[in-house]
Amino acid sequence: MRFPPTRALLFPLTLALCLGAGAACNKPVKEDPDASVVATVNGEVLGREEFERELWRELATTESPQRTPEEVEPFKRALLDTYIHRMLLLQAARQHNITVTPEEVDRGVLRLSGDYPAGNFNEVLAQGQLSMAELRMRETSRLTIEKLFASHVYSRVAVTEEELRAWYTANEADFHEAEQVHAAQIVVKGLDEARRLQAQLKAGKQFSDLARRYSLSADGKVGGDLGFFPRGQMPPAFDEVVFKLGVGQVSDVVSTEYGYHLFRVLERKPARKREFAEVRQVVEAKLLEKKRAEAQEAFEKELRQKAQVQVNEATVQAIRGRPAAPPQAAK
Repeated sequence: MRFPPTRALLFPLTLALCLGAGAACNKPVKEDPDASVVATVNGEVLGREEFERELWRELATTESPQRTPEEVEPFKRALLDTYIHRMLLLQAARQHNITVTPEEVDRGVLRLSGDYPAGNFNEVLAQGQLSMAELRMRETSRLTIEKLFASHVYSRVAVTEEELRAWYTANEADFHEAEQVHAAQIVVKGLDEARRLQAQLKAGKQFSDLARRYSLSADGKVGGDLGFFPRGQMPPAFDEVVFKLGVGQVSDVVSTEYGYHLFRVLERKPARKREFAEVRQVVEAKLLEKKRAEAQEAFEKELRQKAQVQVNEATVQAIRGRPAAPPQAAK
């Protein structure tokens, strides 16, 4: 699911951190008599005020911020699960003495602001009722968790040469390259003009020179060069012609919805399988990504299994979405 820009900014730690919807509480649920507490995670408190404010921000970025209690329920549960996971990960980071510097946070905020046109970043913050101080706190948390994964999860993952070759063999279909042609074209409006250019080509004129001078297509500026392409990438009428031509051959006039074309094949590449040596780095990256995702899932699962999580259901049920006093706009 792709969030809109504002929502993506407000939730740098999205539900990707979750182990699964509905997994927010794997310990016996106990009601906390304190109505200001939503949950405790290993003794650390998640307060109602913070949770309710964040829920309102989340709802405000949706198409229908005004929702019934029943419609709010899945948002509450997803947000609660996100909070619990984030708290567990930040607690683990503290145990390993992982910190980030103000300079690292500055760079993170700068990267975020760079995704928006000049002047719009503060507007985005204001729309999300988020202050710069709050944004810096979120970025600090995100970077801290990134460091935790890098130093205590991903660093323990490695792949062997045998694993790489086994992956390559099991996924050979991914490394088959279809036949490709390198072609150029000239496109004009009328049939008579196309015939005239065809005669000039037969008389020895250079295809690229005529394309630069007469072709209506944007690629005319580079001599009509279309580059290499396999079947299915270009319109069917193109494929029907160019894949039947030999290298150096020029087609007859071809009529399409774009006009009248002349094609010339410059090179051909036959279908082939890319050898292991060619794709070794790609294979290694794919396998590392898979093993890191598995290691991260196992790491988070272990944290959850060891955690003492208590959710105050009475407080959660009492939350309806809009806080008693909406937060002040960002300054």
